[in-house]
Amino acid sequence: MADLFGESRLILGTGGAESLAALEAAIVASGTEMVTVALRRVDAAGPGLLPLLDRLDMRVLPNTAGCYTAADAVKAAQLARDAFETDLIKLEVIGDERTLLPDGVELLRAAERLVDDGFRVLPYTSDDPILARRLADAGCAAVMPAGAPIGSGLGISNPHHIRLIRDSVDVPVILDAGIGTASDAALAMELGCDGVLIASAVTRAEDPARMAAAMRHAVEAGRLAAGAGRIPKRYHAMASTSDDGMPAW
Repeated sequence: MADLFGESRLILGTGGAESLAALEAAIVASGTEMVTVALRRVDAAGPGLLPLLDRLDMRVLPNTAGCYTAADAVKAAQLARDAFETDLIKLEVIGDERTLLPDGVELLRAAERLVDDGFRVLPYTSDDPILARRLADAGCAAVMPAGAPIGSGLGISNPHHIRLIRDSVDVPVILDAGIGTASDAALAMELGCDGVLIASAVTRAEDPARMAAAMRHAVEAGRLAAGAGRIPKRYHAMASTSDDGMPAW
C-alpha cells in the first residue's frame, strides 16, 4: 500500500484539461502525488506535459487507454515501461466505444500476461466483485472498479458492489471513473476504497483548480469517516440523550 500511495490517496488524470496551465493549477490544488498518463495521447497533449510533471515531481502511472484487445494493451504497456521506466501500469481494455466499460475477458487475459512479465498491474475493471477477485488472484497489485462509465459524472451507481469488492480482495481498491463531484469521492472512501482516481470531474469542471481542492478534502474526509465508524442506520428516531437515571414527574 505504501508503495502505491504517499500522503495523498487521490490520483489525478491528465486528459481533458484546457491548457497545461490549468492542469498545473489543478494538480497543485489536488495535493496528489501521482498522475496517470495515456501512452497513446502523450503526443496529443503537446511536448510540455512530461516536463511539467517532472517539474512538479509527479509520479507517473502510465495507462493503456484506447486499447480494445489484450494484445494491444500488452504492447502499449511494454512501450510505456520503456518510455517511463516504471513497471506500474494502469491496464485498460475497453469493451465498446459507447460505454467505455472494460471487456472483462480481454482484461483478465492481458492482466495475466503482464503479471507474468513482471508488471505491477492496476486494472480498470467493472464493479463486478467476481471479476475483481479473479484479477486480484491473478496477481494484480490493485483493482480499480468503475463507479459509473468514464466521464459520465454519475457517481457510484452500485455502492453495494463496491463494498463487496472491498470485502473480497486483499489488494488496494481504487475507485476509477464516474466521479462527478466531491461527495462521490467521499462516498468512495467511506465504502472502504483505498484511493480514488479522478480525471474529467476536475479537468472539465468550470474551475478545475477549485474542484481539485474540493476532491482533495473529500478524499481526506471520506477516509477519516471510514476509520471513525459511522452509526448504524435506523428506521426510527433514537434520542441522543438517554432517559436512564432521570427523575420522573
